[in-house]
Amino acid sequence: MEDKIVGLDIGTTKVCAVIGERNSRDVIEITGVGTSPSAGMRKGVVVNIESTIDAITKAVEAAETMSDREVRCCWTGIGGSHVKGINTRGVVAISGQKRGENREVSRLDIVRVLESARAEVIPLDRQIIQTIPQSYIVDHQKVIKDPLGMIGIRLELEACLITVSVTSMKNLVRCVNRAGFEAIPPLQLQVLAAGSAVLTPQEQELGVALIDLGGGTTDVVVYYDGAPYYTFTVPVGGCEVTKDISMIKGISIETAEKIKLENACCWEPQLEEGDIFVPDDMTGRSPMAIPRSHIYAIVKPRMEEIFELVKQELECINLPRPLTGGVVITGGAAALTGTVELAGEVFRMPVRLGVPIRFKNLGGLVDEYCTPSYATAIGLVLEGDRREKDELAERDGTLPIGPRKEQGFLRKVGEFFKNGLF
Repeated sequence: MEDKIVGLDIGTTKVCAVIGERNSRDVIEITGVGTSPSAGMRKGVVVNIESTIDAITKAVEAAETMSDREVRCCWTGIGGSHVKGINTRGVVAISGQKRGENREVSRLDIVRVLESARAEVIPLDRQIIQTIPQSYIVDHQKVIKDPLGMIGIRLELEACLITVSVTSMKNLVRCVNRAGFEAIPPLQLQVLAAGSAVLTPQEQELGVALIDLGGGTTDVVVYYDGAPYYTFTVPVGGCEVTKDISMIKGISIETAEKIKLENACCWEPQLEEGDIFVPDDMTGRSPMAIPRSHIYAIVKPRMEEIFELVKQELECINLPRPLTGGVVITGGAAALTGTVELAGEVFRMPVRLGVPIRFKNLGGLVDEYCTPSYATAIGLVLEGDRREKDELAERDGTLPIGPRKEQGFLRKVGEFFKNGLF
């Protein structure tokens, strides 16, 4: 197991690379961070391979320079409108060691029920990248986190399958490989990686909606009873806010983006008075002053629209109880002044800003980069660390089975099923 873990977040507006290293206390220290503007992605899909390769190269090289470490492979995230989550159920008869009239659930039984859940028919142009166990059921006893060793006859599993477009996935991996790095399989869903960095276990148990406000899309995952329950994507993000400012005020995209990041506000009580001075830019316009209230009038409706679209989708989810953990907002666009307050008004529930949290086994430069825009990349580092430890524990024979772990032995034994050896 290497002591260096690299997370690579390839987004619509920027590529972010984060290097984490394990210290002697088994704490991940962030030692390198690099970012680069991205022009080769649109809503999570590669539209220009060369531009994407260039952005990946520059971001990783910047992280390498900061950490003085060479990067060979990285845990890469994937997201966008092509990602779909499918809730499914697997059922098998327990075949473990017999205890009286019933049988004891074995590791092989858990492998079989996972394979049963993965047997969902999906189109040929889509691929499952993650199988996320939500809860197990043993003889109608529900909400079991770890069924290993329990006595019963019938084992069921409720799971969420994360599927992606095969073409989009292959193009993304190709960009990483052509940049000179290896994308460690399988790719990880970006919004789930962000959840690893910003959510507490208590929030996941209570039920929480994590909203990742990206540049091209807004990705959402709903956690319930400690596991991801539902995921969806709204095809609108922070780029639309930038375009609105650019079009209405007749300024360049670059200038509009700078105004958005430095001066935009979407909550009137926090709106500052005065004007924003805009120098002449590539549009050829003379320098001008724009009242902050004008920018507010542009930004608020678009941000409100994004939250309303998310709310409509959330209301369609059939949850047994309300999301008492509230809403957590992360991603680059979450940093706009008033975002949390506006979201609270729309969702009518507690809302907080999602930043990488200290107790998530983090150290090093995490304070400097403890912002929503780095949540996904840092989450990829944390997920990479967890998976590597799972692989090591599997080799040592000490790996417990839980609903939130994709163990290496499950994937390996699954290959036996696919090859018809069982």
